Amino acid sequence: PPDRPPWNPTPNRPCSPFPDRPPRTSWWDERVDFQAAFLQQLAKYVPNIYSAEMDPLLEKQEEMAQKQIFDPLEWYLFREDPDVCLEKLRQCGVSQLCGKVFKSGETTYSCRDCAIDPTCVLCMDCFQNSIHKNHRYKMHTSTGGGFCDCGDTEAWKTGPLCTNHDSGAASATKANSECQLNEELMAQAKKMFPSVLKYIVDMTIWEEEKELPPVLMTREKTDHYYCVLFNDEHHSYDHVIYSLQRALGCELGEAQLHTTAIDKENFWAFSRSNFIFLFLPDFYSSNDITHTNVLLPLGDFRQIFCQICLKEEADSEKPCLISMLMLWDAKLHKGARKILHELIFSSFFMEMEYKKLFAIEFVKYYKTLQKEYISDDHERNISVTALSVQMFTVPTLARHLIEEQNVITVITETLLEVLPEYLDKNDKFNFQGYSQDKLDRVYAVICDLKYILITKPTVWTDRLRVRFLEGFRSFLRILTCMQGMEEIQRQIGQHIEVDPDWEAAITIQMQLKNILLMFQEWCACDEDLLLEAYKECHTAVMRCSTSSHSREKIVLQLCGHTLESKRYRVSVDPVSIHLPLSRMLADFYYIKSIDLELLVEYPLRCLVLVAQVAAEMWRRNGLSLISQVFYYQDVKCREEMYDKDIIMLQIGASFMDPNLFLLLILQRYELVNAFKKIMPTKDQDLTKQCNILIEEMLQVLIYVVGERYVPGVSSVTKEEITMREIIHLLCIDPMAHSAIAKSLPENENNETGLEKVINKVAVFKKPGVSGHGVYELKDECMKEFNMFFYHYTKTQHSKAEHRQKKRRKQENRDEALPPPPPPEFSPVFSNVVKVLNCDIMMYILRTILQRAVQLETHLWTEAMIQMVLHLLSLGLLEEKQQLEKAPEEEVTFDFYHKASTLNALNILMLLEKLKSVPQLEAQKDMINWILQMFDTVKRLREKSSLATAATTSGSETTKGDETPSTQDKEKAERKRKAEAARLHRQKIMAQMSALQRNFIETHKLLYEHTQETQGREDSVMEEESIPLAIDSSRIALGPKRGPSITEKEVLTCILCQEEQEVRLESAAMVLSACVQKSTALTQHRGKTLELSGDTLDPLFMDPDLSCGTHTGSCGHVMHAACWQKYFEAMQLNSRQRLHVEQIFDLENGEYLCPLCKSLCNTVIPIIPLQTQKINSEDSEAVAQILTLARWLEIVMARISGYSAKNTKGETQNAPSLINKGMGDFTSEFHSILSFGVQPSAKYSNSIKEMLVLFATTVYRVGLKVAPNEADPRIPMMTWSTCAFTIQCIENLLEDEGKPLFGSLQNRQHSGLKALVQFAAAQRTTSPQSLIQKHLVRLLAVLLPNLKMEDTPSILDVDMFHILVGAVLSFPSLYWEDTVDLQPSSISSAYNHLYLFHLVTMAHITQILLTSLWPRRVCALSWHLWDCVKKGITPYLRCAALFFHYMLRVPPPEDLLLVSEEGEFKALCSYLSLPTNLFLLFEEYWGTVNPLLQRWCADPAVLSFLKGKNISLRYPRKRNNLIELPEDYSCLLNQASQFRCPRSFDDEQKHPVLCLFCGTMLCSQNTCCQELVNGEELGACTSHALQCGAGVCMFLKIRACRVVLIEGKTRGCLYPAPYLDEYGETDPDLKRGNPLHLCHERYRKLHLLWQQHCIIEEIARSQETNQIIFGFNWHLL
Repeated sequence: PPDRPPWNPTPNRPCSPFPDRPPRTSWWDERVDFQAAFLQQLAKYVPNIYSAEMDPLLEKQEEMAQKQIFDPLEWYLFREDPDVCLEKLRQCGVSQLCGKVFKSGETTYSCRDCAIDPTCVLCMDCFQNSIHKNHRYKMHTSTGGGFCDCGDTEAWKTGPLCTNHDSGAASATKANSECQLNEELMAQAKKMFPSVLKYIVDMTIWEEEKELPPVLMTREKTDHYYCVLFNDEHHSYDHVIYSLQRALGCELGEAQLHTTAIDKENFWAFSRSNFIFLFLPDFYSSNDITHTNVLLPLGDFRQIFCQICLKEEADSEKPCLISMLMLWDAKLHKGARKILHELIFSSFFMEMEYKKLFAIEFVKYYKTLQKEYISDDHERNISVTALSVQMFTVPTLARHLIEEQNVITVITETLLEVLPEYLDKNDKFNFQGYSQDKLDRVYAVICDLKYILITKPTVWTDRLRVRFLEGFRSFLRILTCMQGMEEIQRQIGQHIEVDPDWEAAITIQMQLKNILLMFQEWCACDEDLLLEAYKECHTAVMRCSTSSHSREKIVLQLCGHTLESKRYRVSVDPVSIHLPLSRMLADFYYIKSIDLELLVEYPLRCLVLVAQVAAEMWRRNGLSLISQVFYYQDVKCREEMYDKDIIMLQIGASFMDPNLFLLLILQRYELVNAFKKIMPTKDQDLTKQCNILIEEMLQVLIYVVGERYVPGVSSVTKEEITMREIIHLLCIDPMAHSAIAKSLPENENNETGLEKVINKVAVFKKPGVSGHGVYELKDECMKEFNMFFYHYTKTQHSKAEHRQKKRRKQENRDEALPPPPPPEFSPVFSNVVKVLNCDIMMYILRTILQRAVQLETHLWTEAMIQMVLHLLSLGLLEEKQQLEKAPEEEVTFDFYHKASTLNALNILMLLEKLKSVPQLEAQKDMINWILQMFDTVKRLREKSSLATAATTSGSETTKGDETPSTQDKEKAERKRKAEAARLHRQKIMAQMSALQRNFIETHKLLYEHTQETQGREDSVMEEESIPLAIDSSRIALGPKRGPSITEKEVLTCILCQEEQEVRLESAAMVLSACVQKSTALTQHRGKTLELSGDTLDPLFMDPDLSCGTHTGSCGHVMHAACWQKYFEAMQLNSRQRLHVEQIFDLENGEYLCPLCKSLCNTVIPIIPLQTQKINSEDSEAVAQILTLARWLEIVMARISGYSAKNTKGETQNAPSLINKGMGDFTSEFHSILSFGVQPSAKYSNSIKEMLVLFATTVYRVGLKVAPNEADPRIPMMTWSTCAFTIQCIENLLEDEGKPLFGSLQNRQHSGLKALVQFAAAQRTTSPQSLIQKHLVRLLAVLLPNLKMEDTPSILDVDMFHILVGAVLSFPSLYWEDTVDLQPSSISSAYNHLYLFHLVTMAHITQILLTSLWPRRVCALSWHLWDCVKKGITPYLRCAALFFHYMLRVPPPEDLLLVSEEGEFKALCSYLSLPTNLFLLFEEYWGTVNPLLQRWCADPAVLSFLKGKNISLRYPRKRNNLIELPEDYSCLLNQASQFRCPRSFDDEQKHPVLCLFCGTMLCSQNTCCQELVNGEELGACTSHALQCGAGVCMFLKIRACRVVLIEGKTRGCLYPAPYLDEYGETDPDLKRGNPLHLCHERYRKLHLLWQQHCIIEEIARSQETNQIIFGFNWHLL
């Protein structure tokens, strides 16, 4: 063209004015054939691009392909800069359709209010910006391959567009009118697209494995081959990984990468090798493989693209290009399939016109596509057949396909053609030995039939009627093959050897249930169509019935009535429960059939079969029959099976003579002889069978005459039917919303109608911290209860009856449960009631009652009498209702007359006699009610005054309203006896309560030390035994220390149940305990933790408390010897059961507490408190001498003396003492002993052994090292776990708002008491010189005079850990070579006081430095005091707990209450501190001043003051779980935006959220596995090691479950804290209801963490659900 710029003759250099123009290619010449030139270009460049390396760099490949192939194509198409042109087209080509294709695992949303059907869904972005967000929506997880329906006006009743696409649609309309493709561009596209598309299709469906098309063979063929491994969807990950390692000799990681690629793309190419043929015998040329990688991303020019794809070649039998790709779909690998499907979505499905044309092509090849899918092994979501839902559910398109393509016939014929192997010689389905995988694929065809029928037409045309009837006839062929399929025959004599397959037939019934309903609804839309459909259905039924097993007739006579019927016995002849064809006629009930007996016959046989199974006549036929009978009556099938059979019997009863109808029933139930006065055999089994059959028959008769809640049978609506179902469900028990929904049948839109009516009949009760919300039936709905509701199972019937009788008894009413007045039959069914008063019915009722009166106990049962009474009630209610509506002479229903005047033994007289039968005491109220009803009907018949007639149910009157009669006297007598029994029970209970109180008082100690059961929330007040004392005695430190609690401690071993007093010289008693690392208090969540503590020095705890060692106990006591025997027995049992995976790790000392089954890993020895009393006179004398300065001199002198002794001249290891006017230390070495000493406590060997055992466990678990009893760090870990556990408990009490004392649970109280006493006693098992060294290092932080190496500054340590360590190690200074001494009471009191004051002043200095200095402002005094008070309170609370449990001095009363101001004063009083803490510095100023100067002169402190580093501020923040959004969809939105940092593909992952720190991780994917200590760990497991020291809590966002994990091998699932509006969780989003955060449940999770009960919860869960062992927790 003239406007084309001249080209530079140099072919590889661009020319001006287009500097970025690609190299000119041969196809740019108009005289050259584009297709040939294009193929030459591909043949030249494609092999170079894609076969350069075995493991190519994808970015480099894409860059080369873009430069050498795509850029020239784009320039050729646009004739200008493609980027500029594409941007223009992109702005012009905005569509109102979203078109987003869902990936597997992505969240989708459907609006229950606005969606045309459940398949209409929105993506996350469209939903968040749509009106449906405020409607009743459902959330689901996509299986992949779906399509966002935003913008599709046929998918939504309202709000078809979100705000994004609404504005886009408006702008697009304007832009499209302004921005049309010019003719030249369209001509170029029409010229280029066919060649490109033909190349794509040809290479996609190329069948020659070793050759290319000649036009692509432009160079000599090389000997370079690839081996390709395909994914067959059958082998597991592990099998493929193992095979790759074995064949390729590669490492595990490389094999995992290959396997992941194979699973994603469905194939993977490997380099040449001489052993690859083990996988695949066929080799491919590298050129062949690389050409299949080229699929052009054509997203624009949709219409041109679609036209070319749909165009068929002239004079060719080949289908169009898109059909060729569809037909080749089953042979494509997974990656190619996904690209093809996305191409279809982004082109054909974005244009309604071309969507219709594509659908026509799809239906044309539907049979072929479905057959290939069924024979394929890939999942449906990557099959082209899965696209059917996108076309068949569009109403206008579905109607077009029915009219023009006869799609219903196509689908049904496909179904018949794929199942011929399952047809028997009679052309009936028989699925014995079926393939589950194949049938699962066949169900997809059935789903397509559901999709095409899901929207009923509003306008019928002649062509639509014709096509629908054709499809209906074809569908009837399927039902004909199912009619009577898999017949069974009663097994007599020998039990069947193998249970036959039954699941397939039942599953197909379930799949067809909604389709049957939809066919019926379609037929009901048009009267002419309904008539034709009935004729076709009736003809098919009659055709099936011609092949009856017997044509012989038998004659039956009873009560003057004769029945002639076919000879048939269910107990002898074959029978089938599969009768879909017959049952379909139940929906055409208003048309009278010519052969009613035949239509009744088949349903009746099914009901008789159910009765005989209940009578155990078929027990030799195995479990398969029991399962079939269960599903026959189950909610999943009953609508189209059991319910239809009842309706068919009602149709028969309405058109047949009632006596003949009952004779037919008696004959089929084989009960004629039972009612002909022919006495049954004496065989008890046969008698039992007979009685059960009579009960079952009576029950069916009740249903036939009483069940009228069916549209058409009576004038009821669907809402009334649903209400009745709900009422009867809630009469059993209060139920959760999901449980009610599961018990109700669903329609084609998966709706039950529950929400519309539930609030009319029930009241919702919100859930607590656990459990779920339930609906309780309203009192006014109780009157609708029908004891013989036909959807009750036998169990439900019993529960409902018991509950209703119990309720009426509590309300002081009689226990009669008559049926509620039923709705009136519609005119067509009005004759059904004649069954109640016909001769045969009266004969049956009279015979049963007569047998009961005559006490022929083996011929009747109470259940039988109950049913007879129910039938009598129905008859009387019917007559009463008719008499109230019409004059007496017009009422022909004469139930009362026939029941009362037939003969001397009429039913009325039999009922009177029945009252005296002792076995029927429970039925007396019901009999009385019936007698009252007889009287009411009699008065109505006699037209007596209606005012005196009973117009309401007698069961609704209370006993006080009844008139005096014999009946009333009986009731009064029963009431008197019941009241006497109640008073007697009350007296007995009072006596038992008194005895119980007396027993508890007598055995008070037993109850004080016995652990509460798991889950008990009651707190134990450990101070109840403290005698009242004056406040001055409640001081824990110093010379004024109050008396300790002195009591004899007698405990009971939970194993041997023997009592023992806890004494130093006695055998040890222990508490079961669990030691674990914890980050619950950390102030630096992201801090890297040391996974192994081989070189860790645990003496000093960082102030951020990044990781501590927590010790918890369940509080249960054992003898040490008993526990050792128990543990050894568990070890032996474990060795004998090697094949069983244990919940606990015995090698690491784990076990389950014998009583509560809590997970434990050690025991704490229980050490008795050594009572110490302080003499007030001595304490006053010592107070005059032992000031803080003097105490420091004595301590320094003692340390100096020990140092001199230990070093023996080697001074480099001794602490350096800076002597500035503090005297001669060496001369006062023994001064410390002058203030009082006493002999150290002597522990029994058993106690010492347990001391060492527990200390070693703390050391092993806390440092993650092997046990070593001689390690010098054992005492450090003992003090550390004591301090950290106290801090955790203080934090928990503050978090829960509980007082410091008096609110601990017994387990916490017992555990803390034992832990502190153990920590004090542990030093006796270690060398005292070692304890002294640790003490000196601790004191060096406080006393800068002691210069030690690596001594941290006061800003780098936790002061409470310093306090605990110093107090517990200080008695080591009293150690002498020749005698083992410890400080006396007075010495201890001063030591504790001065140590505490010294540490407290250091902590105050910490607080002041970290709180005020960074601000560089002069704080006001009140602000200064506020900072100190708030910062030091947690420390004081911890100190109070520590000294209380060490010294057992009772705390002040204010510490038993929650009062911030009163608490601080009480703490100061208890700990001998002035309320104004600054007075402490004033009191000790002379001593503290130099200490302050040296503390602040530390280099680390100076660096902090200069702003070079940061430090923790006080008080420490209290940790909480991360803040979660109120609406769960916000979390799903976050998850949808999550991209794995280590994965470059766009596949959806399994995002999990750490509830400790908020990090989102990629779970259960090889991409994020990490190698930790040589072991592969999943992202969650490796994160838990750092975030929670191995214990962590995650939220699986797409599954809506919490995951608790501990270590590498343990974990469990836990309910998420999100509930729907009905108070229920929704694991895996199965129900899909909107979810909102339940703060109470999230709080419970928080407490589970802070109480360190996660490990315990995991152990309990794994013990309960041992199936969870199949999960590899280390790969989570």
